[in-house]
Amino acid sequence: MNDSQRIQKIDAFIEQNKDALLRDLKTLVCIPSVQSAPEPGAPFGADVRKALDTALDMARGFGLETHDCEGYMGYAQITGKSEKQIATIAHLDVVPEGNGWDSNPFDLVERDGYVIGRGTADDKGPAVLTLYAAKFFKEQGEELPYTLRILLGCAEETGMEDVDYYLSRYPQPAFCFTPDGEFPVGYGEKGHYGGTFTSAALTGNLVRMEGGVATNVVPDRAFAIVKADAAGLADTDRVKVTQEGEGLVRITGYGKGGHASLPEGTVNAIALVVDYLLDHDLCSEEENTALRMERELLRVTDGSFAGIDCEDKVFTPLTCIGGTVETRDGRLCQTIDIRYPTCITADEMCEKLSAFAARFGASFAGEKPAVPFYIEPDSPAIRTLIDTYNEVTGQNKKPFTMGGGTYARHFENAVSFGMEEPQEPMPAFVGAMHGANEGVPVARLLQSLKIYILALSRLMELEF
Repeated sequence: MNDSQRIQKIDAFIEQNKDALLRDLKTLVCIPSVQSAPEPGAPFGADVRKALDTALDMARGFGLETHDCEGYMGYAQITGKSEKQIATIAHLDVVPEGNGWDSNPFDLVERDGYVIGRGTADDKGPAVLTLYAAKFFKEQGEELPYTLRILLGCAEETGMEDVDYYLSRYPQPAFCFTPDGEFPVGYGEKGHYGGTFTSAALTGNLVRMEGGVATNVVPDRAFAIVKADAAGLADTDRVKVTQEGEGLVRITGYGKGGHASLPEGTVNAIALVVDYLLDHDLCSEEENTALRMERELLRVTDGSFAGIDCEDKVFTPLTCIGGTVETRDGRLCQTIDIRYPTCITADEMCEKLSAFAARFGASFAGEKPAVPFYIEPDSPAIRTLIDTYNEVTGQNKKPFTMGGGTYARHFENAVSFGMEEPQEPMPAFVGAMHGANEGVPVARLLQSLKIYILALSRLMELEF
């Protein structure tokens, strides 16, 4: 089959399957697959397990072989002439819904050529595309040179223990891509580091403070409850003041959420609340010390508050955001999420962040880092992906590195490959991944499916 015939078949397949694809995506989006307490056979909770079972049922309906990896992951595949695998990996878990939605986040809403719902972009939409790509090859009825394996993860948003479990028990693919990033091809990812600032014990007027839904999301909502009188406090554009009870006031900040690796354009709701408390002198001096630490670390997103700002020749500059805050045992606890290039280490960051915390009588506890990784962008596999993307879209884009963390870093030979297009203009009613009103154009879903099928067919022709 020549390329022209292959493209005609792909186009016909997409036309025949587009309605079913959207129905299957709706089925998955309606499952609130946020990680929860483990249960037997469901290490990441019942809803994540339900999403995995549903996706595997879809795959079986397409005539694909399926396998459940004890609830940590699952896969669908077409066995080829070789046991070597060309693989894709997407995930079925999602971040919590957050605030600010115009519709039910766990339902698929179609509006003016867009589909909106938690997971449409990250990563249930791409997961469905990979299953339909396998469906295409199954329907062709020809034996593939390599085994095609469609991996379905369950804990990408919460530590990727799923892929660690999988790779400790199953063989590495010859090549793998994850549709969980931006087009065209991400051949490297920044390091990922985080931790928690904990203030000294506090007494005074601050009764409670809470904000954020996950450490890797810029929070769109936060609040503080303080001992005060609401009568003397006015609302602002992004802060609302309400009487919470006798002698208590709730200060609520309404920010603009987004992914931790792309903080530009976001508004951190915790910072809004902190600024209001300090500007209106609502807390005691020891509480203000903790709040001033908060203000310093939340005022920028490049890490310069602690002197960790840096960049190198491979990656864009370091980013650092405050993800969640809470009062715990009389102390203020603030988490941060850092995406860092090769010019700094986790030990160096921990030292500087600890020194910053000490200035305010606080402490910093870091977590285990994921170090930066990248592979050479001129390999035949990466060239195949780039050329296919540019051919289908009419673009002339180059491979890139990024700040987001994907499954690719866990494999020996893997990259991220779409389907985000961050430069594409979006209407105001459509939000970004991890934010309210997460959505994606239907046209991009269908175009991405064409790219994935064509790229996989060309990867099958390479030597691995």
